[in-house]
Amino acid sequence: MDDRMLAISALQHYAYCPRQFALIHLEQAWEENRFTAEGRVLHERVDSGVAEQRRGTRSERGVLLLSQQYRLTGKMDLLEIESGDPPRFFPVEYKRGKPKVEDWDRIQLCAQALCIEEMRDTRVTEGAIWYWEVRRREPVVMDDALRATTVAAIEGAHALLASGKTPPPTEDVKRCRACSLVDLCEPDTFRRDHSAHYVNVNELFTEQE
Repeated sequence: MDDRMLAISALQHYAYCPRQFALIHLEQAWEENRFTAEGRVLHERVDSGVAEQRRGTRSERGVLLLSQQYRLTGKMDLLEIESGDPPRFFPVEYKRGKPKVEDWDRIQLCAQALCIEEMRDTRVTEGAIWYWEVRRREPVVMDDALRATTVAAIEGAHALLASGKTPPPTEDVKRCRACSLVDLCEPDTFRRDHSAHYVNVNELFTEQE
């Protein structure tokens, strides 16, 4: 049983591409490109802000998170706490890009919500992701479907860490083009080698027949 804590931010890597996740979190490989640099600067600016109180809502930045149940740890960009009985917790994640159809970013936000629920003994029903390219918040509902997808990603990421094995690249070639690890990963080379091996294996069985 691997009892390592998993960084919440790593879930976005896993959801995007398990191989990218393994290269970063198993093999400790990292390459920065324009997209990762812009994202890093954005989060540095957000985390440097101070707590604010406005009209019954307190905004806390750089909030540390922990979940013993899911073995998660991390730091969230912004937590808005609306006064009430009970208070309402509203997590906000900042991203440099634009809204996506896929759940990659929403999984990360939902994992933050799971941590908040465990730490504050509450229920988080919604949050938001602020995208730099479009300069607006995208609301995220923490429904059962997203929670199930997030828990599956958490379990998959933990299982991959426990296995210690780096999986093959994603079949979605478009994701590789924006990945900062494309030169280290060499997905095209891996796919060619894997295809050649597949052909050889099938030819071997054909000859036996």
